[in-house]
Amino acid sequence: QVQLVESGGGLVQAGGSLTLSCAASGTIFSSRFSLNAMGWHRQAPGKQREFVASITDGGSTNYADSVKGRFTISRGSGDHRGTMYLQMNSLKSEDTAVYYCATYSKTTWNYWGQGTQVTVSS
Repeated sequence: QVQLVESGGGLVQAGGSLTLSCAASGTIFSSRFSLNAMGWHRQAPGKQREFVASITDGGSTNYADSVKGRFTISRGSGDHRGTMYLQMNSLKSEDTAVYYCATYSKTTWNYWGQGTQVTVSS
């Protein structure tokens, strides 16, 4: 079993910043789980869930074009490698969404957190 818990969402003015956190627990680091990466997705009202950013165990990162240069994904190391962050700067109203933490293993995004709401006021 894998548990993912997001935190850090809230209301912020356009141009402001927020940092989201994701705490992973359970069997996520067992060899059987075959974790390849962790990442963030988001879903705005009336829209499909979309990819935001990901980070591999080796530290390689990938970002959606819409957030490049504004968002930074990171993970803890050692005993804290189950914690992931998303630093969001220069926020725009179109960043308003529920943000989800997820794990990627065996070619699919397979576990998801419950989500945290980010609202950017213009």
